[in-house]
Amino acid sequence: MPAINDAKILLISTHGFEQSELEFPRDQLRAKGATLHVATPDGGAIKGWEGSDWGREAEADAKIADVSADDYDALVIPGGQINPDLLRVDQDALKLVRSFYDQGKTIAAVCHAPWVLIEAGILKGRDATSYHSIKTDVINAGANWKDAEVVVDQAIVTSRQPDDLKAFVSKIVEEIEEGKHVRQAA
Repeated sequence: MPAINDAKILLISTHGFEQSELEFPRDQLRAKGATLHVATPDGGAIKGWEGSDWGREAEADAKIADVSADDYDALVIPGGQINPDLLRVDQDALKLVRSFYDQGKTIAAVCHAPWVLIEAGILKGRDATSYHSIKTDVINAGANWKDAEVVVDQAIVTSRQPDDLKAFVSKIVEEIEEGKHVRQAA
């Protein structure tokens, strides 16, 4: 059970992430003392989406294919529409999500990012939330969708939108500090 200031967290993303949904968790978790790395499909910087246009870049530390769940305590996936839509067809990203899941580690997804969890096959039978526009997708994947700022089921943390980010980060910290979780198959 690592304290947050001893935790290693991986955030995966690509272009089109919701600006606040990458920056807020990244910055807050680092401020709490966690080591947080950002991995992208090609290992390069990625551009966010803010409002109705492209936002700021986020630097990457690694390529998704080159990182391992073995080296981290938790995985964070920001939302937006573009980012998770691209990640859910990225086989390296899906394999990584499944590896975190199989090891009982914390996985956190906000907004549209539960699309990635759906594609990885880890939401069936779980309580979860998401941005309201993908509620039906989450339900059709076999999850029990709840309209709440943060929902946790066996260390899978989901939130709806930028307004929920403070609760999202708090729950990530709590789940990391609880340690690994034994999960029933999804």
